[in-house]
Amino acid sequence: MALQVGDVAPEFSLPDQNGDTVSLASFRGKRVVIYFYPKDDTPGCTKEACNFRDQWSSFEQHGIVVLGISKDGATSHGKFIAKYSLPFNLLSDAEPCPVAESYGSYGLKKFMGREYMGMMRHTFVVDAEGKIEKVYLKVKAETMADDILNDLGLS
Repeated sequence: MALQVGDVAPEFSLPDQNGDTVSLASFRGKRVVIYFYPKDDTPGCTKEACNFRDQWSSFEQHGIVVLGISKDGATSHGKFIAKYSLPFNLLSDAEPCPVAESYGSYGLKKFMGREYMGMMRHTFVVDAEGKIEKVYLKVKAETMADDILNDLGLS
C-alpha cells in the first residue's frame, strides 16, 4: 500500500556512495526529499538528478536534504555523482530493496511487453517531524525538483 500524506515515513539506514551509512532519523528537524529512481546514468534518471542539482541552492537555502535511492551500488553512485557534479547523497537499496518496498516504490513494472520487478520513480517529502508531507507517484523526471519547490511555496 502506498504511503499517504501524514503517515510516518518508514525509517531506514542505507550506504551512500562512499559506503557510509545514512539514516533518515539523523535528519529529524529538517525536511527531507527522498527520491527513488531506477538506475544511475540512464536518460530519465540523469534528467531528474540534474534537475535536483540545478535547483540545489534553493534546497540548501531552505535547509532541505535531498537523498536519491536506487538499487545501484556505491561505485556506480560515485561515478554518477562525479560525472554530473551531483551535490547530494545517493543511497544503495540492494535487492530485494526493502526500503523502496516500505515506501511502495519497488514492484512489478512493464516495459515493451515484458514484466519484471523494479524500482519505481517516486518522490516523497518528509517534514521535520518525520511525517510524509508530499507524495509524488507520477514523476516528471526533468521537472521534479522544480515541482517540489513550487508545491512547497519555495520557488
